[in-house]
Amino acid sequence: MKAIILAAGVGHRLGKRWGQRPKILLEFGGRTLLQRHLEALRRINIHDITIAVGHRAGDIEDAIVRLAPGKSVRTRVNPRYRCGSIVSLWSVREVFDSGNDILLMDGDVLCDDRILGRLMGSAHRDVFLLDRVIEAGEEPVKLCIRGGQIVDFGKNVERDFDFFGESVGFFRFSAGTCCEIARTVDSYVERGETEKSYEVAIRDHVLDASPDTFVFEDISGLPWIEIDFPEDMARAQNEILPKLAEASN
Repeated sequence: MKAIILAAGVGHRLGKRWGQRPKILLEFGGRTLLQRHLEALRRINIHDITIAVGHRAGDIEDAIVRLAPGKSVRTRVNPRYRCGSIVSLWSVREVFDSGNDILLMDGDVLCDDRILGRLMGSAHRDVFLLDRVIEAGEEPVKLCIRGGQIVDFGKNVERDFDFFGESVGFFRFSAGTCCEIARTVDSYVERGETEKSYEVAIRDHVLDASPDTFVFEDISGLPWIEIDFPEDMARAQNEILPKLAEASN
């Protein structure tokens, strides 16, 4: 099992106070998101880690040297990091399509370690995470369920569903699924559709897959937050971080 962390974006929606630094280097409780991710991955025995970088890549690489000396954590630079995140996934395609199962992670998520545990503890190899507590609107990435099966995925969904929840931004994919998604990512980039998010390529396979291909693990009730806006920083500090501290005691 290998891990890929996507951390190339600018984070312009955080504004001037926080948006200058890479989001993966934001600190919570004295530890950056990068440090938290690396520590959590080590605890589940994943040491082969590739990070897609772009905005202020050197700052992330310097932090990696301090946190993980050696060659177990590598970076791949996405020079078009101002494009959509599909280009970041394309920039690590040799790892994503290497014949290994992959744990794919957004780098801007502060979360309880038990969330990764649910993902890795699943009996299946192609796994999404779902939180039933979800804000209204187009911003959350939605995972739609009908008859216990995943039927749609993305910010804008079209298929009928029984219920939906928010995707955490962490995924576990088998080697075969990674190969298929990688081909789709290639096709988007080759067509010049570089403004897309990587989720669109995953959605293509969700829509085409047989009902039992993908499963979800429900992590409702476990604390986590994706850091996109200034209000996310406030909620992370004031609400999520105390819950993480409580869970670790």
